[in-house]
Amino acid sequence: MRIGLLGTGPWAQLAHAPALDEHHGLDFVGVWGRRPDATKELAGRHGVRAYDDVDTLLADVDAVAVALPPGVQAELAVRAARAGRHLLLDKPLAATVDEARAVAEAAREARVASVIFFTARFQTETEAWIAEQAATDGWFTARAQWLGSVFTTGDSPFAASAWRREKGALWDVGPHALSVLLPVLGDALRVAAAAHGPGDTVHLVLDHAGGASSTLTLSLTAPPAAGGTEVELRGAAGVARLPGGSEGAVPPLLRAADALILAAGSGRPHPCDADFGVRVTEILAEAEGLLGERVG
Repeated sequence: MRIGLLGTGPWAQLAHAPALDEHHGLDFVGVWGRRPDATKELAGRHGVRAYDDVDTLLADVDAVAVALPPGVQAELAVRAARAGRHLLLDKPLAATVDEARAVAEAAREARVASVIFFTARFQTETEAWIAEQAATDGWFTARAQWLGSVFTTGDSPFAASAWRREKGALWDVGPHALSVLLPVLGDALRVAAAAHGPGDTVHLVLDHAGGASSTLTLSLTAPPAAGGTEVELRGAAGVARLPGGSEGAVPPLLRAADALILAAGSGRPHPCDADFGVRVTEILAEAEGLLGERVG
């Protein structure tokens, strides 16, 4: 599968480009970015072509990987899908529900495969844990904490991200939490409550289709000593806690690329496809609406 990369920022440099370069089932063709100098630098680092035109890149590939802000990603994903290119996307799928639905619709109409890289879903231990808990009945409640220090350490490569500054933890790490909880507890029927905490911290309460409720605490402004990820389930089977992962970003992204190749070849959608990305976006938007009401 010939694949091109859209984006040249820190996530493209640290995760996408190394994974595309390393994957034995992909022919990494080239890079397009919004900054020509950064595009040339990243392409040169991996020995691929630097494109100055998106459509020229699309004409040379079978698929694209996107490492761009969600609003930009959605627009280009629609463009790529309409050109018949498979989609390896990042979370969140889009900045609005309408944009997310447009991506899913374009992928469906063009019959192209889509996989969204929810990092936790492609980590080996996490994937196995989710499958085990999803097969277990009787979950009563869950607690998820995704506490980052992107805006408090002063040295994060993502601290300058304009969309993260605007959308905060809800849209950055919220998708990770939802990607773990939804396959275990079922769809979130509603966001029962949403409240602001310190900095960009938010607290959510969800009611799930399986009958359980969950609480989420999300932040990019946690003190470094308080940071970390925890997911705890409680129910008839007892207590289950998400195992910690230390793989980094590249190995899970290699598996996401495997999933895209399989979905493209088989025609069977992956659980983390654009339609799932739409549902996650809908939940985030519902929570954002409630948080706005609280401020008002």
